[in-house]
Amino acid sequence: MGSGSNNGSSIKLVTGDGGYILEDVPHFSDYIDDLPTYPNPLQSNPAYSVVKQYFVHMDDTVPQKVVVHKNSPRGIHFRRAGPRQKVYFEPDDVHACIVTCGGLCPGLNTVIREIVCGLNYMYGATRILGIDGGYRGFYSKNTINLTTRVVNDIHKRGGTILGTSRGGHDTSKIVDSIQDRNINQVYIIGGDGTQKGAAVIYQEIRRRGLKVAVAGIPKTIDNDIPVIDKSFGFDTAVEEAQRAINAAHVEAESCENCIGLVKLMGRNSGFIAMYATLASRDVDCCLIPESPFYLEGKGGLFEYIEKRLKENGHMVIVVAEGAGQELVSESLQSMNQQDASGNKLLQDIGFWLSQKIKEYFAKPNKLPINLKYIDPTYMIRAIPSNASDNVYCTLLAQSAVHGAMAGYTGFTVGLVNGRQTYIPFERVTEKQNKVVITDRMWARLLSSTNQPSFISTKEPCHSHEESPAQPLDGEIFKEEVMTNGDISASVP
Repeated sequence: MGSGSNNGSSIKLVTGDGGYILEDVPHFSDYIDDLPTYPNPLQSNPAYSVVKQYFVHMDDTVPQKVVVHKNSPRGIHFRRAGPRQKVYFEPDDVHACIVTCGGLCPGLNTVIREIVCGLNYMYGATRILGIDGGYRGFYSKNTINLTTRVVNDIHKRGGTILGTSRGGHDTSKIVDSIQDRNINQVYIIGGDGTQKGAAVIYQEIRRRGLKVAVAGIPKTIDNDIPVIDKSFGFDTAVEEAQRAINAAHVEAESCENCIGLVKLMGRNSGFIAMYATLASRDVDCCLIPESPFYLEGKGGLFEYIEKRLKENGHMVIVVAEGAGQELVSESLQSMNQQDASGNKLLQDIGFWLSQKIKEYFAKPNKLPINLKYIDPTYMIRAIPSNASDNVYCTLLAQSAVHGAMAGYTGFTVGLVNGRQTYIPFERVTEKQNKVVITDRMWARLLSSTNQPSFISTKEPCHSHEESPAQPLDGEIFKEEVMTNGDISASVP
């Protein structure tokens, strides 16, 4: 096998036969010579005595693309996560810290808990600090000593016991604090902006030649991180969104010509709205950022609302918070503003749309309507994670611990085609995962709601990663492969 370039800011590539490419993650041995290694304590851990194979083979990798043809190249792979035979830290030498950044998400406390318990119960490491208040907490706030007793019940609570914030990233101050406190493992939980910050921290640590492992755990309720199958907290968000949709449906059914309008989270990606709509089956129209829509004229939203009200006497609309922003901005002549994380501040599409619908149906000769607007966005992200996400958070946290103990650094953990992997920071921050409106999953939604697509089939699709699909009705077209590993998208 051959190796590509390897420095502090580029992905380490290993090539092999048949078009095999391993996008590897950095390791201490890349920039520190003659480091001692130690037997993995799991060998004598009673909990693992029943496991037939303790350790992941060093050559185990996971393919990014699982659907291939017989002549396809083997393609891009990632290093499989899990415990290794040799570790680069003795338990008494470990001094770890955990930080949470960005917005809240179900499962944050579970990840914190399982990092602490994983270090303690699997590796015997007990010195773990919680950084209070996000990145700025490294240099401006107190730390919290995290023990298994402190974190024992925190998975039952929403939010994060460490506190969080946006912005506050000062690389030099953060790495100075890490160095001054003799911290040698840093676990960073956050979204794409947070992972970009983690990548910069790793690069500075490497530049200084420090033996400090930097591990990221990707967090976004919107499920917009690429490469990985899904983000933790997403299942919980979709499940909780059902409560709001059900309430809107009950309200809509109880009044004549009533519209239940629900705004869900989804700044740039409409996954929560799409999956909640598919799960509900009570939604008549789903509006997401990836699918532009218009209000008036033939094929517009107003025409569709009139049609559904005449047919059923009620309807439910789900709108993602990032949908229709160009319409709102044009209407309100708003300026582009950003929050502390650099995210564009969004206009309230839910309130704006509810007003526009009311104005339209207040015109002469239009149906008199009732409209009930429900905005559960902050309620959804503040709840504890459900059973599925709790298990997923446990796997993510333990995978991060195994990677750091094995000397890997500059990586984020994630599920790729159902397997835990170590992914270079660059891959999870280079773009955002978005709903592909030329994909089968969006077609399933349109079929379920029977709503118009609001776009012409001849319009170009806004895609960035395409693969050939079979012609449909004699017309040759392209269908993008979903970057979130949606295996079901290959099923007719």
